[in-house]
Amino acid sequence: MSDKHSHEGHDHNHDTPSPLPASSSTVLNADVKASAETILLVAGVDCSEEVAAIESTLRGTGHVREVKVSIISGKATIQHDGQVSEQDLIEYLKSAGLSARLESDQSDLGQGQKDQKLASVIASGVLTGVGLLVGWLLKNPLPFVVEIIFGLAIIAGAWFIVPKAFRTLKQKRFDMNVLMTVAVVGAVIIGEWSEAAAVTFLFALSELLESYSVSRARRAIESLMQLTPLTALVKRDGEITEVDLSEVATDETIVVRSGAKVPLDGTVITGSSAINQAPITGESLPVEKKIGDQIFAGTINGEGSLEARVTGKAGETTLASMIRLIEEAQSQKAPSERFVDTFAKYYTPAVMVLALLVCLIPGSITGDWSTWVYRSLVLLVIACPCALVISTPVSVVSGLTAMARRGVLIKGGAYLEILGKLRALAVDKTGTITRGLPEVTEVTTLTDQSAEEIVAIAAAIDTHSDHPIAVAIINYAKEQNISFESASDYQSQTGRGADGTLNGHHYFVGNHRYTHELGVCSDEIETWLHAIESNGLSVVVVGHKTHDDCAGEVLGIIAVGDTIREDAQAAIASLHAVGIEQVIMLSGDNQTTVNAIAEQAGIDEAKGDLLPDQKIENVRELLKKYEFVGMVGDGVNDAPAMASASLGIAMGAAGTDTAIETADMALMTDDLSKISEAIHLGRRALGIIKFNIIFSLAIKAIFLVLAFTGHTSLWLAILADTGATLLVIANALRLLSPSKISSQSSQ
Repeated sequence: MSDKHSHEGHDHNHDTPSPLPASSSTVLNADVKASAETILLVAGVDCSEEVAAIESTLRGTGHVREVKVSIISGKATIQHDGQVSEQDLIEYLKSAGLSARLESDQSDLGQGQKDQKLASVIASGVLTGVGLLVGWLLKNPLPFVVEIIFGLAIIAGAWFIVPKAFRTLKQKRFDMNVLMTVAVVGAVIIGEWSEAAAVTFLFALSELLESYSVSRARRAIESLMQLTPLTALVKRDGEITEVDLSEVATDETIVVRSGAKVPLDGTVITGSSAINQAPITGESLPVEKKIGDQIFAGTINGEGSLEARVTGKAGETTLASMIRLIEEAQSQKAPSERFVDTFAKYYTPAVMVLALLVCLIPGSITGDWSTWVYRSLVLLVIACPCALVISTPVSVVSGLTAMARRGVLIKGGAYLEILGKLRALAVDKTGTITRGLPEVTEVTTLTDQSAEEIVAIAAAIDTHSDHPIAVAIINYAKEQNISFESASDYQSQTGRGADGTLNGHHYFVGNHRYTHELGVCSDEIETWLHAIESNGLSVVVVGHKTHDDCAGEVLGIIAVGDTIREDAQAAIASLHAVGIEQVIMLSGDNQTTVNAIAEQAGIDEAKGDLLPDQKIENVRELLKKYEFVGMVGDGVNDAPAMASASLGIAMGAAGTDTAIETADMALMTDDLSKISEAIHLGRRALGIIKFNIIFSLAIKAIFLVLAFTGHTSLWLAILADTGATLLVIANALRLLSPSKISSQSSQ
């Protein structure tokens, strides 16, 4: 991506950046506003050490305000003052031994380095093995032959580790590369060539495997990018032409042939077909699409042929939004990630000091310097925090990617952990538990006015609203061929209804509560309302407001029904199966209707007649009791309550940018069962993260004790560290494979 600013007055003809300031910790004053953003792809970003190097290097330039680095995408998003060019930033990173390029640059970044690393690790392993065989088979080999072989093994394995160590020291930091370099050099000095070679090889192998594990998680995200074809069939002047996606404009007509992938988001204008939407929504069965329906880039057309009007250009599709949010999620660190980063920051230098004390104090007391130098080197090796540092980010990205494959978007690792901790869930009624497509079922008149007149008054006011119940009344009026005007002086009454003026008279449409507030309810009307609401139907009271010499009165009641989703009962049961202790429905609808729907769905508790601020109060009460609470809504109307909850969950977000942006977690389809699937996966992720951290620390503790007592060696220490690293990575990658929900999921 190019810089989002003009470089006027800036010289671009220089080849090298201005020199770095003396202190690499220099940063801009927090009051200075960044006026530009540059995104670079950086090779070899496989763990937090590279992230720290990038941040330290760029902040030290004096031009950079903020740096966000994603290990999984390999991207560095740089906020700066606009006084440096893209090439300047690339050169700064190059001076620190890091290769970078722009997103738009298609050059092969880092593949050569990967091949060289693989070759060097193989060479180091082979040479170490040869050295051990020569020393074992030949009792008296030629002088220095074994040392030379081990020396070559060390050089082969350490050529990409030592530069990192020097870079870190220049930035006045300590990391695992420094620990390993000191340990290897120390082992060579005391004559332990074989152990120095073994440590180098195993550490290099660990680094290589770590790189491959990150690459696997990275490929899982890249697979989403490959869902869309590179070209589209566009209908222009009656001719069908194949063009690059970047050349297709909004409102153009694309042709999607049978069996082809949909190239861009659009609305069907010709034809019908079943489309496999699994890549976007995670739905297992194809969805029938007809004229007027929306189709999404990356989905797969069935047998029919479609023509669609493009609604989102390349880079603006629902799939593009998904990919962008997944990448951005990497910068939203989970609490466990922040803990590990902070721990490693202080842990590594503390270990250096401890190793020095282990060498100096016992050595000076006993005089046995060789033994205590060796033990201090073992301590350095086993203290290397590889497994601890890599375990959490790989777990988080595996969880986020697995969720995306199932049509669930989560904004970051922090929300993934919260998902795994949820104990209670608040749900909206309309569009969440019910279909969200209410229909008029009955019209009751309470005066001498006809049912048609009652509907006409309601439609005249509701024509100003896009509320689902208002839409249902408008549709009913049109179906019954009832003509109506548009009311003037329209006034929405939040959580109650709306008012409007017709022929000089003030009318209202509203819920049960609004009739009481207007003082027009009576015992007779209460009887009618109760009878309708007891059947699980919503009531729309149509009446005349008190004004001037006109008395207020209720003219009629419109009953509106919203049927429960077929999967609602099973979905609520599965929520309880994954450990949700309380599911509560919060709705603005009347209490009787809400109770009826809740009973059908198997919901624990239902509260109706709630205004938006009352929904927030109920969510806060749940937080006091359960600590971790989710709120499910449509991402717009329920935004305040969703924001108050530990986790805001938007239903049916596919094609709805607002819903995706509003919520912490977005379900791309209206499938309620996805919530329990996501919670189950969140609990798995949280369990794996906790296990990996505890396991990594336990291995360290055990071998640190063994190092003090002299019951381990350098090569055993590094073997344990490498083994721990491999185990936590393999454990984290298990999240990418599907897992069924069971009654034990919450444990």
